[in-house]
Amino acid sequence: MKRIEAIIRKTKFEEVKEALLNSDIDWFEYHNVHGIGQSRQERIYRGVQYSTDVIERVALTIVCRDPLVEPTVKVILKVAHTGEIGDGRVFVSEMIDTWSIRTGENGDTVLRDKK
Repeated sequence: MKRIEAIIRKTKFEEVKEALLNSDIDWFEYHNVHGIGQSRQERIYRGVQYSTDVIERVALTIVCRDPLVEPTVKVILKVAHTGEIGDGRVFVSEMIDTWSIRTGENGDTVLRDKK
């Protein structure tokens, strides 16, 4: 099992969400995050100067079986891509184990929906 964490532009979230739901991913979590990147510029919008060092993004977290990792990452990379600085990052890490709170089962079988 792997944990995929993706930090993407807020403007690409709906597209990425739809693409993930249309793939084999049944569930993921997301939340709004703020980050500070390498690029720091002052911009002026309607006469008001503001800094671009704090960036608003959406963080996605997906836990999936190993065979779904590459296709899931490819979906995120394809749909979230704009080609501009600040498109985001995707991180993949190993999951040691998982448990179902409802049934007490553990292992990757808990990732399946048992209705």
